[in-house]
Amino acid sequence: MSVLKPGRKAPLFTLPADDGSTVSLKELRGSAVVLFFYPKDDTETCTVEACGFRDSMPRFDALDAVVLGVSADGVRSHARFRAKYALPYRLLADTEHVVAEKYGVWQEKQLFGRRYMGIVRTTFVIDVAGRIARVFEKVRAAGHADEVAATIAEL
Repeated sequence: MSVLKPGRKAPLFTLPADDGSTVSLKELRGSAVVLFFYPKDDTETCTVEACGFRDSMPRFDALDAVVLGVSADGVRSHARFRAKYALPYRLLADTEHVVAEKYGVWQEKQLFGRRYMGIVRTTFVIDVAGRIARVFEKVRAAGHADEVAATIAEL
């Protein structure tokens, strides 16, 4: 499956968050949503990306945008990662990669000649009506959050 494209309705989901809550995309309708999929908690590039969103939160707050990180790590791993870096947004546990598959970001990857399935770093901007407004593929972690905030400001 390929990554979802802009213009289509964002697939609905409900996932557990690191803070013990449950997040439902349907309940966020009316707000812009930044859904960033990342491979693994507390790894170098994922930390750069997560901290970039943390540092840009005043911009997202001013735009009334909800930021959510998603990986296949469990709730406890997310809670440790969030606490360690003081991340001000929730991290969602997609341990069965159901949501990652719906969005087309659960793909075959290769590292040191070994093939495996995993999350491909991708960010979706979902508009207030629940449609995918923009997709960022092959994300470069440094500076990414500012690029996403600028996109939301244009919606």
